[in-house]
Amino acid sequence: MAEQDTSFSVPTSETEKLQEKQAWVKNLRLKFCRRPEFEITQNMIHDNGTLNQDYFRPPKGSKREQVRKWTDVERSLLIKGIEEYGIGHFGEISKELLPKWSSNDLRVKCIRLIGRQNLQLYRDWKGNEEALLREYEYNKDLGLRHGAWKQGVLVYDDAGYVEKELMDQTIHNMVID
Repeated sequence: MAEQDTSFSVPTSETEKLQEKQAWVKNLRLKFCRRPEFEITQNMIHDNGTLNQDYFRPPKGSKREQVRKWTDVERSLLIKGIEEYGIGHFGEISKELLPKWSSNDLRVKCIRLIGRQNLQLYRDWKGNEEALLREYEYNKDLGLRHGAWKQGVLVYDDAGYVEKELMDQTIHNMVID
């Protein structure tokens, strides 16, 4: 009995599709990446359309930005800022309480504190540490029930279940208040 070749090979049609796709990408790069009005773009890609990896590397001698860690004091100040100014007012919180952190840094930290990626429904919401923890637990529970708890925050699911439940909860809270 003859031995069968069990090695994996991509069918010719798949190989051709891949080559066509790569050629298309290279042509797009040649068409759009090199711009005569921007001298710096002339070295972005090679003449054959492949990326010039050296162009994207940091210059020699450049230092990486040092990663800063949040301290307990800074966390407490952010919570104080959320109590005083509300979610979404990160510019004021940065200016008044945490000038070393940008408003975007504060927004990202707030996302982690409250456990929700989209802060729109929390705009102007004010709460202390206990209220933040309560919201975090609610968001975590909702995310786990719908498979939408990703990297420590609630994200919307494709089916729309998370958004529907959030909207129902918002309406419920408005009726109670």
